[in-house]
Amino acid sequence: MSKQLLKYIITKSCLRSRIHNMKYMSTVNNEKLIKVTFNKANGDKITAEGKKGDSLLDVIINNNLDFDGYGACEGTLTCSTCHVILDPKDYDALPEKPSDEELDMLDLAYNLTDTSRLGCQIILEEKLDGLEVKVPATVNDARYN
Repeated sequence: MSKQLLKYIITKSCLRSRIHNMKYMSTVNNEKLIKVTFNKANGDKITAEGKKGDSLLDVIINNNLDFDGYGACEGTLTCSTCHVILDPKDYDALPEKPSDEELDMLDLAYNLTDTSRLGCQIILEEKLDGLEVKVPATVNDARYN
């Protein structure tokens, strides 16, 4: 077995273990889960839960949701594939405004709006319970521009 293949297997195994532990620990500690609804461009609505401190990208990964190409850079702020669009009131309610780095990545996103954000930069807290975001139909991976 090649070293590269072994490294891949170990990494995937560790990631699955971490995700399982995070889910298990949140239910053991009786943490309140925060609901988020992702409205896809085709009209599908997918509701998932995350815990306080998770990003929207974490919610998608931890719930094994199938969003083609979403979060390609794994939250390192080097692509724009986790672009989401919020309602103006939800956008204004976010505790942190986008950083310069996030704004640079958003400039490369398709279907950019005044209320666009990167899902990897939106961190859940209890007041965001019930948040709904729109997921654009197409993504632009800024790493390949």
